[in-house]
Amino acid sequence: MPTVLVPGVLRAEAGGAARLEVTAEGSLRAVLEEVAERWPRLERRIRDESGVLRRYVNVYVDGEDCRRSGGLETPVAAGAEIQVLPSVAGG
Repeated sequence: MPTVLVPGVLRAEAGGAARLEVTAEGSLRAVLEEVAERWPRLERRIRDESGVLRRYVNVYVDGEDCRRSGGLETPVAAGAEIQVLPSVAGG
């Protein structure tokens, strides 16, 4: 099963969990569809209303930036780790 790693800033949207075990495999899109079903508040912070990754959120599958490896079609195998990292701005 793939694991979604949730950063501290988004854990409230996932019921406080740091790691989410999901059964969906095959593509990042499939994983995020399961996240949408089980943790809809978290999914809204990752994707916009049209299902596209939000500009300020970076998603890595096994350490690879999904925007460089297929976007939502990035392959996700059993045991994969998906890391969600929202951009942090400061001044």
